[in-house]
Amino acid sequence: MLFNSYGFIFLFLPITFAGFFLIGRRSQKLAALWLALASLFFYGWWDASFVALLLSSILFNYAAGCSIARALARRASRMAGWLLAGAITADLAVLAYFKYANFFLRTADHLGAHWGFVDIVLPLGISFFTFTQIAFLVDVRRGLAREYDFIHYLLFVTYFPHLIAGPVLHHKQMMPQFDHAETYRLRVENINVGLTIFILGLFKKVVLADQLALYANPVFDMTAGGGSPKLVEAWAGALAYALQLYFDFSGYSDMAIGLARLFNVKLPLNFNSPYKAPNVIEFWRRWHMTLSAFLRDYLYFPLGGNRKGRFRRYLNLMITMVLGGLWHGAGWTFVFWGALHGSALCINHAWHRMGGRFGRLGTLFKGRIGAGASVLLTFCFVVVAWVPFRAADFATATRMVSGMAGFNGISLTNGIAQYLGRPAEGLFSLSHIPPVPFLFWCSAGLLIVWGMPNTQEWMVRAKPAWDIVEGRPRLMWKPAPSIAVALGVMLTMSLVELTRASRFLYFQF
Repeated sequence: MLFNSYGFIFLFLPITFAGFFLIGRRSQKLAALWLALASLFFYGWWDASFVALLLSSILFNYAAGCSIARALARRASRMAGWLLAGAITADLAVLAYFKYANFFLRTADHLGAHWGFVDIVLPLGISFFTFTQIAFLVDVRRGLAREYDFIHYLLFVTYFPHLIAGPVLHHKQMMPQFDHAETYRLRVENINVGLTIFILGLFKKVVLADQLALYANPVFDMTAGGGSPKLVEAWAGALAYALQLYFDFSGYSDMAIGLARLFNVKLPLNFNSPYKAPNVIEFWRRWHMTLSAFLRDYLYFPLGGNRKGRFRRYLNLMITMVLGGLWHGAGWTFVFWGALHGSALCINHAWHRMGGRFGRLGTLFKGRIGAGASVLLTFCFVVVAWVPFRAADFATATRMVSGMAGFNGISLTNGIAQYLGRPAEGLFSLSHIPPVPFLFWCSAGLLIVWGMPNTQEWMVRAKPAWDIVEGRPRLMWKPAPSIAVALGVMLTMSLVELTRASRFLYFQF
């Protein structure tokens, strides 16, 4: 079931919401169970056969967590470690089978092994509910998780706002909230905040992201079909996709936070204006924040982090980002995308180190102009790096990047070509992208990305997420008739656009 669908907005959400608070008047435990069962129904709407997989994963990890806790209570630390290692190995084995079996078999076939190919369907959200439970097991081993109520654990894993595309949750962030009596009481303030954020996220997805897809998809599809885009078309397609992905993921993140707030629950922040980042290090502190934190805490630090010298630090960064790329998709293009970002992070850290040793280097990007240049440079790198992320294969990515570098020729629109008295044939004619709508939507997208506060900054007074956002922009949300009218217009536009509802891009991961 999609957040951006009539069935979810007008049936599932109202019924789940009403049932939760009506039942919550009599029993908090039953209300939590109702919400967990509703979340399982939400998941099963896509494919009921995978509900059994989700429940099996939950039962296995809950039992493993309780066993680790009992071992720690007996001071059997070594046994707790073995139980943790075994449970994580089992989790990763299941994830690897569903997510990477096709990839490895296809690669083996290309290498001549001919093992045969079996098309294994990837269950929605398997990466997110697997990582969430691995984090729970590690927290139990570290003594950070102390509540083991099964209904609360079931709700913690299946909670529908985060189940399909994150954020990756931690026990300490969620379980205590399910134990508060106030969570089960209707609160008008949270309804106002939650609906506001949900409408903003819905608008980002169905009005902005899906519109920008109309300019990104034709260019990538043409290139995948063997075409060679020229300079303007290649950059137009890459820019449109960068903005599409931004508003798609930002929209989902807002909708998840807004939906959770309707039920008096705060989710952790997962998206914080990453295209405003002045460098790649900061980009990864703002993009998919819970995944970045998970990879840092459970992969980069255990590998040694920056504690074993510069070479090991850079190696650990590369390993973390390559595996992070592979997490995003079972394909060599995703591995390459991860390696690109890993290389950029290594260069970024080396630059900071050189700037510390050689003072002048550290002043190159100071001041307003320097800060703007650093944001633009980072953004351009991210846009180029999104090409292999989006491309169907390396051949497509190579043709796109060649076009962006001008190797396929310099592009002109039909109008410019006619004005210059040049024939449009042989030049780029923008046949795949109507230039005026493209310029309008991309300009609007960049204005929002760079010129406006993000949702969490705008609503900082309401403290919408589990994290605390710093800064107080001049434009801040408060209940007012004008805001209600604006939200009503945005909701109406969004509902009209639901006739072409599309899945969120992060559903495929």
